[in-house]
Amino acid sequence: MRVPLSWLKEYVELVVSPEELADRLTLAGMEVTSIDYVGAEAPANSAWSPDLSGPVPPEHIPWDPERVLVGEIVEVNQHPNADRLTVPVVGYGDGRTIAVVTGAPNIKVGMCGQKVALALAGAKLVDGHSETRKWVTLKPTKLRGVASEGMVCSELELGLSEEHEGILFLPDDAPVGTPLRDYLGDVVLNIDLTPNLSRALSIVGVAREVAALTDQPLKLPEPEVAAEGPSIEGRARVTVTDPEDCPRFTIGLIEGITVGPSPAWLQQRLRLAGMRPISNVVDVSNYVMLEWGQPSHAFDADRVVDRHLIVRRAHEGETLRTLDNQERKLSPAHIVVADPSGAESLAGVMGGLETEVTDATKNILLEAAIWNPAQIRRTAQAFKLPSEASRRFERGVDPGLPPLALRRALELMRQVAGGTVAQGLVDVYGRPWEPRRLELTSAEVRRLLGVELSAAQIAELLGRLGFECEIGLDSVLVLVPSYRLDVSIVADLVEEVARLYGYDQLPSTRLADELPPQYTDELRLGESFVKDTLVACGLQEVITYSLTSLETIRLFDGTQPDASAYLQLENPLAPERAFLRRSILPELTQALASNLRERPRVTLFEAGRIFEPRPGEVLPREALRLALVMAGQRESLSWHNGQQPLLDYFDLKGTIETLLARLRIGDKVRFQPAEDRRFHPGRSAHLVGQNGQPLGLLGELHPDVRERLGLNIARATAAELDLDALLQLHQEPQYQPVYRQPVVYQDIAVIAPTSVTAEQARSLIIQTAGPLLEHAELFDVYTGSPIPEGQRSLAFRMNFRAPDRTLSDSEVNKIREKIIRRLQSDLGATIRA
Repeated sequence: MRVPLSWLKEYVELVVSPEELADRLTLAGMEVTSIDYVGAEAPANSAWSPDLSGPVPPEHIPWDPERVLVGEIVEVNQHPNADRLTVPVVGYGDGRTIAVVTGAPNIKVGMCGQKVALALAGAKLVDGHSETRKWVTLKPTKLRGVASEGMVCSELELGLSEEHEGILFLPDDAPVGTPLRDYLGDVVLNIDLTPNLSRALSIVGVAREVAALTDQPLKLPEPEVAAEGPSIEGRARVTVTDPEDCPRFTIGLIEGITVGPSPAWLQQRLRLAGMRPISNVVDVSNYVMLEWGQPSHAFDADRVVDRHLIVRRAHEGETLRTLDNQERKLSPAHIVVADPSGAESLAGVMGGLETEVTDATKNILLEAAIWNPAQIRRTAQAFKLPSEASRRFERGVDPGLPPLALRRALELMRQVAGGTVAQGLVDVYGRPWEPRRLELTSAEVRRLLGVELSAAQIAELLGRLGFECEIGLDSVLVLVPSYRLDVSIVADLVEEVARLYGYDQLPSTRLADELPPQYTDELRLGESFVKDTLVACGLQEVITYSLTSLETIRLFDGTQPDASAYLQLENPLAPERAFLRRSILPELTQALASNLRERPRVTLFEAGRIFEPRPGEVLPREALRLALVMAGQRESLSWHNGQQPLLDYFDLKGTIETLLARLRIGDKVRFQPAEDRRFHPGRSAHLVGQNGQPLGLLGELHPDVRERLGLNIARATAAELDLDALLQLHQEPQYQPVYRQPVVYQDIAVIAPTSVTAEQARSLIIQTAGPLLEHAELFDVYTGSPIPEGQRSLAFRMNFRAPDRTLSDSEVNKIREKIIRRLQSDLGATIRA
């Protein structure tokens, strides 16, 4: 909401600076996001001062009070050397005149007396002749041989708008020689209003707030109209079929108008408030909406059949061509304003083309109504037609406004467009406003705000906002005004008391009771730790749907799933979201396939719950799972590393091993070869605990699975782990001193049958070596000559260290011999020479 302070001053005296006013409004819940100084100069210490030092002028620029003045055209002469140029002579007070050269099409030879914005040499303005926005400083010059000492300005050059077709004419009452800043300059507050603040979507609404916050009287004159025409009774009719859709519908009639441009003052106010001037009739409607918060709509009365407006639901298949020249297909879900021939307006959203006001319009039916907010919101969203009118209607408009706003609009229309206003209004008020009465006690204010206020103090604060209050012994009976649709319960009144009292004045107090015991959610902390670890490994977290389809499951599993094994929704939003998942991977691999079409490398993970039905129980088992998918280039393509290999099983396994190490459970789990139709044989593994507890499955996807998923890549990996079980195994870190003793390294290479896994050999080494072995790592695997067929060579590096002494070679060799004997006896291995 843009609020020009010059407009606001008509309703409340401003006794504080714009900056302080912005602070007070923000603290009262109406956030001022910016202050625009239009022509005026911002205070030096203002946080809202525009940057004038850059090469691009800000949206609004200050006008030099000595060089940008109100001028008056004394005469206009034709340029002697150019048919399209004229030479106006402009007076600017005290008998001073100046000749300027202009090509503005709205400056004609013979003009006299028009008021203009005159810029003298040295003035800094927006360059109106540049394709890009930039500064220009005026200098005396000659144009086609004629001296030009200044400039008559357009709106663009003054930073008012992008209009540059002609120079800006000022109202006839503009005082010649006055700095333009003093006459036309303004300060505009930009207020960000939340949906519950519909009362402030108008100048009057903001004025009420300012008056209350600054304790100044609200100047709110009752709109009057000079209605000199015949009575509207019998000359226009209204029918409302359902008061629930339209609680109030009011129309007025004005005849004999002339459609044309609005006067300069009206156009300027609309621009400052963020609206584009169109014509006097439309501008008046918008002006009153901004002023009072009541949208209205003008119908060409001669194009409304029998001048009979009917508020009803649209018929099935009925169409309406709206003002944007789009044909809209309607249904009974939409409210329309119609005449006996059909729909003429989409209620509260947009008018119809058939009854549009044109340059030929002479008679107008002006409508102001109250609509069902939910219906207006649904209609505006359905047709994608958000507007200033629908914005107000869907938040709620004061039910007492329509007659008042019509009188204001009809009188303004009579002043700017001529015509005769018919006496009276047609006001169909099918569902009158029911005033609310609420009792607010001092005890309730003390309970919610922590401050002691008497009933009289509460009444004084609420009275500033327009609430009528009856003061009791220790309570206040409050009558809620019709424009406060947001106040329905006592807590709403307490909020108003707090706003006026000042949120910043509320005392800081401790709780009267002890704090409840604080419990740490270990599961949440563990889940967060796992996510952080995987992100550090270069993976990206995603969240897929918990709802899936049998087809999505089939694409991953390869067989048609049994629907009875899944929980099914009775009323799904879509067929592909009908079943609760039992695995994360079917949806996550779909995300993998989608992303691989757009980028060369995709590494994703998701931590979420699966839903496993339990026989005889209503609710499923909701287990926490962790799923990972990785595919694409191992590293980014670069000039120095050539063709990049693809991510494979070992990249996935390494990521999981890093996670297990961070959880400090690497020694409590092991990998075992897996046989699963969804994974590549020989490139997949089960993750199991020490007691054989299954903890997950990982590997490269089978080529058939990649084909079904549309993964056009040679390798893709996936894993799904039991996160509940992993977090139960998680251990807190154990700290120990840094050893001063050196490490003794020993390598050992054994020849073992290919049926013996490297992990078996490594585990046996760790078990046999005892506490002096710090680490054992496989560093080489070899098959081929001279290794016999059916066997392979496994080479391990062992790190030995004692915490209290330096180990001797003899001590280490004894342990090595013990390890060799154990490998020979348990695994049938031999030492490789």
